Amino acid sequence: MKLAIATLLAGSAAAFAPSASKAGSNALRMADFSNELGVIAPTGFFDPCRLSAEIDEATFDAYRASELKHGRVCMLAVLGYVAPEIWRWPGEIAPGLKFADVPNGVAALQAIPSLGWAQIFFLIGAVDYYGVLGDFEAGKKPVGKSDFAELQLNELQNGRLAMLATLELLRHDSQNLVSPGFDGLDHLITGLPFLYE
Repeated sequence: MKLAIATLLAGSAAAFAPSASKAGSNALRMADFSNELGVIAPTGFFDPCRLSAEIDEATFDAYRASELKHGRVCMLAVLGYVAPEIWRWPGEIAPGLKFADVPNGVAALQAIPSLGWAQIFFLIGAVDYYGVLGDFEAGKKPVGKSDFAELQLNELQNGRLAMLATLELLRHDSQNLVSPGFDGLDHLITGLPFLYE
């Protein structure tokens, strides 16, 4: 038993050993992305799955535009997830269904009628087709070049945080849907109880 454990530990340690660098003789060298926008300390260029190992500049730019678009969508998703906890639109979302009657979070998926899903589907398709959320130029303030690079970095970082926040909100709400009250809390926003008074 001890031999098996020692063998497994030795094998797993090899996964973290530095690999021998091979000198490439290719005439076409892949671009180095370690100095691109979004590389920050302490992680540096974070690519654990090595998605950028064998790509060119155009593919990297497409990946970056996709990251920007997903970050912007997730920033809107976090707002859309938290806002109904505080405020609801007046009126009806569909004939006979008031905005106030639609539950928050994942539970709302079953309450939305099929025409509402069609509207959501076509709106997302139009935004994606016209590329509104994947352009750094959209919403640009008139600032200098160095300030603009800092604003771009801030937007990338905020988008990355929003992607993590969206995943956690969905995970927490899904777990609460399966096992109500698993965390012993009544509301999503627990640090601000006056919001629910």
